[in-house]
Amino acid sequence: MDIKIKASKIELTEAIEAAINEKLGGLNKYFDNIIGIEVEVGKTTAHHHKGDVFRAEVNLEVPKKVIRAEAETDDLYKSLTEVKDKLKIELVKYKETHVQ
Repeated sequence: MDIKIKASKIELTEAIEAAINEKLGGLNKYFDNIIGIEVEVGKTTAHHHKGDVFRAEVNLEVPKKVIRAEAETDDLYKSLTEVKDKLKIELVKYKETHVQ
């Protein structure tokens, strides 16, 4: 499984890359035919929020479909965890309806 990572308005450190690979690499246990994953992480501004807001957006390609999830929180690692949890739910749904 190929994971492509893009960062906007933050530096993509080894720690961030490792966290992305650890969290999203584990999605194979829910569906083993993941074609590829595109991840975009970054800092964004939220109009009504104080402090930093971190965003994680993931496009996960499976046969005949792209599953998309995103999350915004005050911590990049929390955003990655939320995205992983959303993708896990969608992968299980996809597997139930498309794989027999």
